Amino acid sequence: MILDDLTIGQAKELANLFGSKEQSNNTLNSMLNKKVIIRTYSAGVWFGLLSEKAGNEVILKDARRMYRWWAKESISLSAVAIHGLIHEKSKIVESVESVWLEAIEIIPCTDVSIKSIEDAENVKAQQ
Repeated sequence: MILDDLTIGQAKELANLFGSKEQSNNTLNSMLNKKVIIRTYSAGVWFGLLSEKAGNEVILKDARRMYRWWAKESISLSAVAIHGLIHEKSKIVESVESVWLEAIEIIPCTDVSIKSIEDAENVKAQQ
């Protein structure tokens, strides 16, 4: 096979065999490089930029632990990802550069939710 002689159709077939960007938009990695909320097995709930994913392991960048959260509307974590937080009832920890987590749920955030979580005050230790 001479690569210079490939038709566009043949090139697309090769791209599909090796995982083109077009194909990857519909895979489990489609949320990479997006702001998400992660529910973990044992480390609670986190918000950040989904940097890497392999199986149920993820790396979040600029990650904030959501120690306690309260949705602006409705009652679920999914609602937080859509509508954001009630700041007065939530406790959000300052961000760390990155964190490795074992995820059981990955929820993409809306722009409204991202702003709400990023604008939340860093919780202080109670004395």
